[in-house]
Amino acid sequence: QVPLLESGGGLVQAGGSLRLSCQVSVRAGTNYVMAWFRQAPGKEREFVSDINWNDGRTSYADSVKGRFTISKDNARNTLDLQMNSLKPEDTAVYFCAAALAGAGGGRTTVEYWGQGTQVTVSS
Repeated sequence: QVPLLESGGGLVQAGGSLRLSCQVSVRAGTNYVMAWFRQAPGKEREFVSDINWNDGRTSYADSVKGRFTISKDNARNTLDLQMNSLKPEDTAVYFCAAALAGAGGGRTTVEYWGQGTQVTVSS
């Protein structure tokens, strides 16, 4: 069973929207912080957003605040990323990740990565 499986990427014009989903099948009973990262060609992988699976606390990279919204559905075990007002610089492979939660509930070591889904924003 694949722990994390993304879907929803594609090609969209600047100003448009996309919704990414991640089916989560990681170990039950572990407190995870679920996150989205992205990697553009020739660049390092960067943090986009995360959410504590238990208490729902969220955080966002400054570059996506006000445009992206992360959400979870514990019953369906899904993690979503709603991306609005997309820009060409949002073009990247987007990865779902499961990180262990630290004592304060924040993200620590990533334990699982998804395979990634391509998002391309045309100008």
